[in-house]
Amino acid sequence: MKIQLYCTRWCGDCRAARYFLDSHGIAYTEINVDNDPAAEAELLRRVGKRAVPQMVIDGEWFQPYRPGRGLLIEELEKRLGLVRS
Repeated sequence: MKIQLYCTRWCGDCRAARYFLDSHGIAYTEINVDNDPAAEAELLRRVGKRAVPQMVIDGEWFQPYRPGRGLLIEELEKRLGLVRS
């Protein structure tokens, strides 16, 4: 499974997404849109706004959070094939 995480350092939901992936031992490539203008342009093209975090899981774009709800743990677990204990 190939995972890319479009994020920033200052974003709390981005920190939660990194923590989730790290705590489950899931490998991913972090793409900081603050430091990479091409990545920011791709994010804008795909999503239509600068909304982070965004994940690309095996080529499919996925927004792992909802404003006001935070990180979508159950949806992430399902998409990543994790069994909830």
